[in-house]
Amino acid sequence: QVQLMESGGGLVHPGESLTLSCAASGSISSTYALGWFRQPPGKERELVGWVSNFGSTTLAEPVKGRFTISGDNAKKTVSLQMNVLRPDDTATYYCYLYQYEEGSNTWGEGTLVTVSS
Repeated sequence: QVQLMESGGGLVHPGESLTLSCAASGSISSTYALGWFRQPPGKERELVGWVSNFGSTTLAEPVKGRFTISGDNAKKTVSLQMNVLRPDDTATYYCYLYQYEEGSNTWGEGTLVTVSS
């Protein structure tokens, strides 16, 4: 069984930075992507970004230039460095694993990020 362990959420002021981390454990296929979605209050879940273990990376337009996503294949972890945070970045952030061979999705429990003055 695959598990995702998230860490790093919290309350920050506008303009500050925060880093989210997620570690995947269990039986994971040889090709996968680890990443983050977020769900702002009262809105639908949306993609933030992901990185695959074969070198592909993507970031959503609203966070490009402010967020950086990176993965460690050996540890099966993904980190999301969030800079210049804005109030509209306030959301529950969910770690996400997609396993290509199985075509399966796994979600973390979510970690809350609040950006407020």
